[in-house]
Amino acid sequence: MRETEATAEARRALEVCNACRYCEGFCAVFPAMTLRREFSSGDLSYLANLCHNCRGCYYSCQYAPPHPWNINVPQVLAQVRAETYEEYAWPASLVGLYRRNGTVVSLAAAAGIALTLLFTMALVDPSILYTAQTGPGAFYRVIPWWLMVTLAGGTFTFAVVVLIIGFVRFWRDTGGRAEEFAQGRPLMTALHDIFTLKNLGGGGGGCNDVDEGFSQVRRRFHHFMFYGFLLCFASTSTATVYDHFLGLVAPYPFWSLPVQLGTWGGVGMVIGTAGLIWTKIVSDPAPAARNLRGSEYAMLSLLLLIAATGLLLLALRHTGAMGVILAVHLGLVFSFFLVMPYSKMVHGVYRSAALFRHALERRPSPPPPGNKPSDRALGSAA
Repeated sequence: MRETEATAEARRALEVCNACRYCEGFCAVFPAMTLRREFSSGDLSYLANLCHNCRGCYYSCQYAPPHPWNINVPQVLAQVRAETYEEYAWPASLVGLYRRNGTVVSLAAAAGIALTLLFTMALVDPSILYTAQTGPGAFYRVIPWWLMVTLAGGTFTFAVVVLIIGFVRFWRDTGGRAEEFAQGRPLMTALHDIFTLKNLGGGGGGCNDVDEGFSQVRRRFHHFMFYGFLLCFASTSTATVYDHFLGLVAPYPFWSLPVQLGTWGGVGMVIGTAGLIWTKIVSDPAPAARNLRGSEYAMLSLLLLIAATGLLLLALRHTGAMGVILAVHLGLVFSFFLVMPYSKMVHGVYRSAALFRHALERRPSPPPPGNKPSDRALGSAA
């Protein structure tokens, strides 16, 4: 992790916090901070991604603005967090996509819809787009199966490869070792914290989602979006098994497993993304990094559109509107896969890695004989 103006400011703020320690019980960041006397750039990368932007520390801090020390931990860690996304991205030639990311995501979504519509009209009779298609294979009469699989599979595989490379770079830079993944109990602790979004609960009473009052609003909306997304992924996976192994061709009946998973997943994503957008609109902007708002709104809006068009496709799939809605929905999905590794979505990968590292720090183990102790082990000893 390179040294920047944001890392220098984060180091200054955390050194003040390490002396004060008033916020020690608020979230995972402060206990992890107290294990260190000094903060390397790798430590700052780790702590920035461990932060869930709960904001409790901002409203409790006696040195927060307008105090001359100007300690604003949520804001500066958000800036460092955004820099880590660029630092660990691959390939280097695409790092610039993180800048003005709101514009990038919006243009990608528009291009995805336009290209999918153009490909569809070029490969099939354009009249199919506007006439009702029913029965097995109805979707593939609009967009050929091979084109759907090629675009979805290609963009998704690319996204997964880029995210894995980013994860490995983050893990190495923050002092992690490969053999630590064999430690079962810390891994289970991290998975518990990930799937319960524990750190969006602050010290137990909730986060300062909107203002100085504590609430669980953002955590609940995030749960709707997170589990809605997982249900939609399960729906697609189940449909793949139906098609390739059971010989059942889409579209499927409403009460079938793929449709039920996708329906409830879509409803969850609509509630979650709309709620998170509302939370951002009404929240106090002081602890936020304003230059990152565009990327956050763009990604939430893209996820909302994907879920909404998916539900609309379900409602109108037996009408003449199905062809256009299918092309728009798939265009949004393809663009999402393409920009996913260069958008706010990467926070899930790095935050999960940071939570695993935090779980390991709570159960430190000695390094293998002959190996140099990791930064984490040294921090724990301190």
